Amino acid sequence: MKFIISIWLAAVLLILTTNVNADNDNQTLPKLAEPFIAPDFTLKGEDGNTYRLKDYRGKVVILNFWATWCPPCREEMPSMERAWHQIKDKGIVMLGINVGEDADTIFEFTGQYPMTFPLPMDINGEVVEQYPIRGLPTTYIIDPAGMATHRAVGSRAWDAPEILQQLEELKTKSR
Repeated sequence: MKFIISIWLAAVLLILTTNVNADNDNQTLPKLAEPFIAPDFTLKGEDGNTYRLKDYRGKVVILNFWATWCPPCREEMPSMERAWHQIKDKGIVMLGINVGEDADTIFEFTGQYPMTFPLPMDINGEVVEQYPIRGLPTTYIIDPAGMATHRAVGSRAWDAPEILQQLEELKTKSR
């Protein structure tokens, strides 16, 4: 719980100190200086399904950490849904890992922001602790070999042509 409170405070600071507007000109996914093996996890989704990162080996994975109380998370969710409809049949996976909330809270949120991509729940914060995260939303891009290669801190317009092109390039570079 202490870690979840720390994430919440970091998100507030991120909102206050940076431009997290998804309409900004910098719609890219910055490369990590030191890529790392993405820690595997098994999480139950709000839909009742079980999600394991290792099941997506061979695909590009967008691993987004978010919460319903996080304004920049709420801001980027519609663009994530639009992007999902463009990428889901192209070997690119989107997982929206909710940090610290239960299925009822997520269900209520998705009534306002309909989402069809998987929403695994990290209720106890065990998965988010395995990734270097300072605030929400934070998104890691996992390449087909299972390496975290890119990180985006703050919201993005996930359906922006620049981001979709980067994701496609990651997929084709691995072949």
